[in-house]
Amino acid sequence: MLFELFPFTFSIRVTSIAGWSLWSLGLYIALLPVADWLMLQLVRWFNFAERSLYQSQKEFDETRTVRESVNALYASVASITPFLILGAICNYGVEVHWGNHWAISAGLLACGICVLFELGRRRGQLS
Repeated sequence: MLFELFPFTFSIRVTSIAGWSLWSLGLYIALLPVADWLMLQLVRWFNFAERSLYQSQKEFDETRTVRESVNALYASVASITPFLILGAICNYGVEVHWGNHWAISAGLLACGICVLFELGRRRGQLS
C-alpha cells in the first residue's frame, strides 16, 4: 500500500531506526538540562504565538489552561527532534567507521554511558 503511493521505492533498515533511537535516547538523557531548556523555550514561543490568534482578552483567558497544556505537549514532542537528528548523525558515523553490525551495540553502549553520566551529575548536584 505504501509503495502504491510513491512512484519510487526506498528502503529503511530496521537496524538504522533502532540505532537512531538508541543514540537519541542516550543523547537526550546526557543532555537533559539542554532538553529542559529547549522545551521551556518552545512552550514560551508557542504561548506567545498563540496569543496573537485571539481578539479579546476575555476569550484568551477562558481557554488559557487548556492551551498551555496543549502547548506543553507540542513542545515536549518538538524538543525530541534535535536529538533524533543528532542520533541519526551519530549512528551514521558508527555505521561508516565500524560497519553496519555495530550500530545497535554502539547505541546501547551510548545509552548506558549517558545514563551513568546523568546519575553522576544528579548525585553531584545533591551533595
